[in-house]
Amino acid sequence: MQVRNKWMVAGGVLLALLVGGWLALLLLLPSDEELAAKASAELQARLGVPVAVGSLGWRLFPVPAVVLQDVATRQTPPITIKKLTVHPSLPALLDGRLQFDRADLDGAALPQLSLRALDKGTGLAQANPDATLLERLVFRDVTWISRRGMAVVFEGEVDFDPAWRPREAHLRRPGVSPVTDLRLTRQGQEDRWTTQIRIGGGTADGEVEIKTRDKGRLRLEGTLKPQGVEVASAMAAFNRRSVISGEASGDTSLLADGNTVGELAQTLHTKTLFSMRRATLLRFDLDKAVRSLGRDYAGQTPLDSVNGQMDTQNTPQGMVVTYTGVKATSGVLTASGQARIANRQIESEFAVDLVDGVIGVPLKVSGPFEDVKVSAPAGAVAGAAVGTAVLPGIGTAIGARIGATLGKIFSPDPDPPKPAPARSGKL
Repeated sequence: MQVRNKWMVAGGVLLALLVGGWLALLLLLPSDEELAAKASAELQARLGVPVAVGSLGWRLFPVPAVVLQDVATRQTPPITIKKLTVHPSLPALLDGRLQFDRADLDGAALPQLSLRALDKGTGLAQANPDATLLERLVFRDVTWISRRGMAVVFEGEVDFDPAWRPREAHLRRPGVSPVTDLRLTRQGQEDRWTTQIRIGGGTADGEVEIKTRDKGRLRLEGTLKPQGVEVASAMAAFNRRSVISGEASGDTSLLADGNTVGELAQTLHTKTLFSMRRATLLRFDLDKAVRSLGRDYAGQTPLDSVNGQMDTQNTPQGMVVTYTGVKATSGVLTASGQARIANRQIESEFAVDLVDGVIGVPLKVSGPFEDVKVSAPAGAVAGAAVGTAVLPGIGTAIGARIGATLGKIFSPDPDPPKPAPARSGKL
């Protein structure tokens, strides 16, 4: 009986402590209205745009948390959050500091055009550069929306060091096969991260580094090594169509400059030296295009090899992709040339050789992706007609090359616009 009484007394004391602690927590924590007002003002100051919150409330069990729902910036289009659950650090809260152990983001839309406006704010890291305001972020069903409305869904986790430096990060494309993901791991306390990328059944591992230069300006440098990446599969993982299929390998360098991480993303310049074996040119029959001088090209072209350089440059108007030194072989045909893609428009010129570097037909591919035109210069068409009359068969190609060359000498076409150079640095 005495033992039973002791357990009852101990249980009563524990219950009293829990109830007392719960009541003390209620008295110490700010009200929902106070927290909503503070959050709205803080977010507007840090992000630089007004923010509307549908609902906000405290949840004490199983662990204390603040739940925000239906959050939206007042922009067109808005950045939206369906549900954000943040778990405050109780020791920090009792000490009057704002700090969170974890945040769970369930459902969000991030339009690229609207994110650019957030750089006008003072930034979250500047609130206390030596503090870790958030230990861990877990996000699900987060949709990135490109400038042209292309939607891509992501999920993942990020563990933070002070000043929002990711200590470890894992970004995934859910439901995509083969696996498409990115892992970042910080090297000690340096602003340097190893990268592990799986995409298109291959890998693209490497390293990135952010350097702080004069007046706090940031510079990103990095290298990746793509290996065995199936190009069509990699593009499909981000809801995009590829003009070519096949495994690619090579070397990629990255460079960007800016005052914020957002500006780094907006100015990112990459250069990739690539090679492919046993590829297929999709929706384009190279042999048919040569024989018809561009009038008919429907079909596919098996390629023995493709080599070249691809440069990408992020600009305020979108990404510009430039291909130079491209050389592809397909049986007895060899194609070489260059191309520029911007705003879903392509401008390119290729020479298709029957005997490498000796006989060829020039072809131009240009126009919007939805209505690409393939043509041969007028001089090439006239020269091909003469070549056919003089020497049928191979004479057609010889006449086309001579006609195109004379056309360039006496009435050269204006050079296509060149991509914007990187803001600084040299790759």
